[in-house]
Amino acid sequence: MAAAVSSGLAAAAMAAVASSPTTGVQTKSSSSSCSSLTRCMALVPASSSNVGMSSFTPGLGSCSKGSHAIARGRRVVAAPRASTKVDVSKGEKMREGAKTPAKETLLTPRFYTTDFDEMEAMLTVEGNPNYREEEFLALLNEFKTDYNQTHFVRNSEFKEAAEKLQGAPRAILLEFLERSCTAEFSGFLLYKELGRRLKKTNPIVAEIFTLMSRDEARHAGFLNKAMADFNMALDLGFLTKTRKYTFFKPKYILYTTYLSEKIGYWRYITINRHLQDKPEHIIFPIFKYFFNWCQDENRHGDFCSALLKCHPQVVKDWQAKLWCRFFCLSKINEESAGPSSFRN
Repeated sequence: MAAAVSSGLAAAAMAAVASSPTTGVQTKSSSSSCSSLTRCMALVPASSSNVGMSSFTPGLGSCSKGSHAIARGRRVVAAPRASTKVDVSKGEKMREGAKTPAKETLLTPRFYTTDFDEMEAMLTVEGNPNYREEEFLALLNEFKTDYNQTHFVRNSEFKEAAEKLQGAPRAILLEFLERSCTAEFSGFLLYKELGRRLKKTNPIVAEIFTLMSRDEARHAGFLNKAMADFNMALDLGFLTKTRKYTFFKPKYILYTTYLSEKIGYWRYITINRHLQDKPEHIIFPIFKYFFNWCQDENRHGDFCSALLKCHPQVVKDWQAKLWCRFFCLSKINEESAGPSSFRN
């Protein structure tokens, strides 16, 4: 999710206020997020070890027109658009060789949707004295620069490290990769749809959301390619079609996304600093990419911060303050829940 590292525990608690998880229902649509991800992943550079750009596409199957929608009262709230719905009863399955997704629990990353009509009304420029166009233009230029365009380049170290890693460290790393990949892909789906829906209402903000989805797609593809080194890559196309979507109100989307991105920044930078001091603990080369990686998360958080400044009422009431505290606490709980061998 949308955030790369959003906490499932916080999501579950907040969903009790907003809505319980629900499976998307098909409605008519014009294009798919799958094809959008494929285009985004073309931005990931190939490495010198014959890894083509297409290799970074995280296991997408055939993409066709379709979307999800969630009924809420008399309104139908569209979820991020995806491929045609999978009918498991008819024997449709994941791509051969793909890893079976982890069972959804309170602490697993989720896919999110919101009331996009309400979000459009919330982010309109007209009548909002707190909107500062110059700040968003500066942020847009930052995103357009795409500092990490050539950062996520793989090399032979990945496959070699995967072959050597065994036992508990291997299992723990795979869990980390899967959770991170799912969270980044969740962010891609939500940001891509927000970018599409806000084009007329607020084109500057819409373009930033689209560029954020580019970053999230790049991260998800890089993580899934790392899982492929263990022959455990996810079929993200299948996951998009079958995963339950959790509904959040627009205001929850804004400040939980801000917290998620900023917590993600500190998570990556803390791991990076630890491994700089103790390089012997680098069990897999993906950790060497975390310093630049965390800068993407920081930029995403800065953008969300600018959106929140346009709507100070969203974060100043007592409920928002409690949710912020709970979200941070649940993230700490999630991080401390893993085996000590991985945390040390």
